[in-house]
Amino acid sequence: MEDQKKEYERKRNIQLCFWVDEKEREMIYERMKEARVSSLRAYLLKMALTGHIIRVELDSVNEMIRLLSNATNNINQIAKRANETRNIYSGDIDKLQEQYDDLWEQTREILRRLTTV
Repeated sequence: MEDQKKEYERKRNIQLCFWVDEKEREMIYERMKEARVSSLRAYLLKMALTGHIIRVELDSVNEMIRLLSNATNNINQIAKRANETRNIYSGDIDKLQEQYDDLWEQTREILRRLTTV
């Protein structure tokens, strides 16, 4: 009776299970590894409910953050120089434009990857 009471208190109170062979199990674990999911339960539940798992590559996001940081630093340096000398050099503006172009290129690449998932 006590076991039945605990069963009804669970949010998820229905158990599902199925059998796989060795090769299928290896494939499941390989896909879990690719998706960077460490819990078999979480992986199988996500796959059963949505049919796909989206994995975001953080390397490209980190690169975008680096480019943004460089551009921000240069803006600050240009603003400081402009305040001190009352001059803005065209070379500084050209360098800043290059950095913004790189930043937008990286952003477009990230968005392209996200839309092809």
